[in-house]
Amino acid sequence: MERKISLFVSRKNALTWLMALCLVGSAVARIVIACLKGSGDSQEVWSQIVLPVAATLLYVLIALFNGKEMFYKTAIGVWGMAIYYAIRPHAIVGGNGFVLGLYIVCLLFFCLAYTAITSGKVRFVWLLAVMMLAPLGAVGYLCRHLILSGMPIADALIACSPDLLFFAGLLLLTFAIRVHSDGAYHPTWGDRNDGRKIRTLAPMAQITAYFQVERNTCTNLFEEAFEITHIDRYIRQKRREGYTDFGITHVLLAAYVRGIAKYPQLNRFISGQKVYSRGNDIQYCMVIKKEMSIDSPDTSIKVHLTPQDTAIDVYEKLNAAVERVKATQELDQGIDNLIMYLNMIPSVVLKFVVWLLKLLDYFGMLPKFLTELSPFHGSLFFTSMGSLGIPPIYHHLYDFGNIPAFGAFGCKRRALEVLEDGTVVQKKYIDVKFCLDERIVDGYYYATFFKYYRRLLAHPEVLDNPPEEVVSDID
Repeated sequence: MERKISLFVSRKNALTWLMALCLVGSAVARIVIACLKGSGDSQEVWSQIVLPVAATLLYVLIALFNGKEMFYKTAIGVWGMAIYYAIRPHAIVGGNGFVLGLYIVCLLFFCLAYTAITSGKVRFVWLLAVMMLAPLGAVGYLCRHLILSGMPIADALIACSPDLLFFAGLLLLTFAIRVHSDGAYHPTWGDRNDGRKIRTLAPMAQITAYFQVERNTCTNLFEEAFEITHIDRYIRQKRREGYTDFGITHVLLAAYVRGIAKYPQLNRFISGQKVYSRGNDIQYCMVIKKEMSIDSPDTSIKVHLTPQDTAIDVYEKLNAAVERVKATQELDQGIDNLIMYLNMIPSVVLKFVVWLLKLLDYFGMLPKFLTELSPFHGSLFFTSMGSLGIPPIYHHLYDFGNIPAFGAFGCKRRALEVLEDGTVVQKKYIDVKFCLDERIVDGYYYATFFKYYRRLLAHPEVLDNPPEEVVSDID
């Protein structure tokens, strides 16, 4: 089966800016004409001015700022304009019911065809240019009709200018459209800004999230004790090499990242009852204190890792994020400032704001800058109880956001063990506990992953080199 194509437009193309100029001119002309005619009732203002202007400007914004990866979303602006044309007075069709019905069908076909082509389901991109000639011809016919009815030519052209500019701009843009040729996956309908929708799940896996809705009630608890003789030796070696802050956190995290390179489904999450994959973007979240004291405030960091990262890559990325926070006197200027602004909102209004954020998150419409700031959106939350001098805890998952795994490890402990020959030896262990969303993969997959995780921690030196192979998640 041939795969879909992915289209894009570039801001470096002059035709893209000519399109923007035409559409902005269309919106301005529509406002000016409405002002010259005088404002009608509120319903007419919303349907005949606000709706087309908003749809036109939305098209421009999507094409300019998301045209590289999300050009398909320009269909939203086209559908908005179709609604406008469906409810506006139809000078072309008059009062003929059959012609009016045919007109509505043509609008619907135009929108469906535009959506199918821009989303890559139809490979004949040149059809877009052909499609734009039809509405341009209709506007030209309307302009001719107005002139023949006695309207001065200048007035007729002014009256038709918003529609002429709109479709002329779209026609120009069709010659700026290109096809991604990098062979990589590009977002399409159903994807989120932080994940790619998994479309090949088994039926049971697709429907499970509708019956098991809350992440915290779908949590499996996993506990393991890892013998760390080899890990301690590995850490001492890295510190001798100059990585003075290298510690157990870096090893555990690097092993988890290496595990995702082999078992990529651990980098999935559920949002809006749908399963998504983050692909090669492993988002590690962690709460830190600026100082180890009771009065020191908490803040969170998010580190972007990849399956190709080595233990040193993890060390450098994590330490750089921690140092950026600790080097400032104020709290982190991202998430902490956002929370401060939210706390300034009256409680009743804040409940509505939080509800709205949850609603947007459910439908994957939460802005990317918010998902980037949010400590509730990520691949993994890992916390060190050992630095606090206590055993690990089972930390609950968050119902808001989409983090599917929360790990905690405690302080090192020693244990006496009897070998087969009767010899008593002392070994050093670290206890690790995970809370895992059972809906992203089945128990067998989790078990296989943690067996591999144990083997990696038994031989941490393998983390010095990138993985020989990175397995990709399914489509």
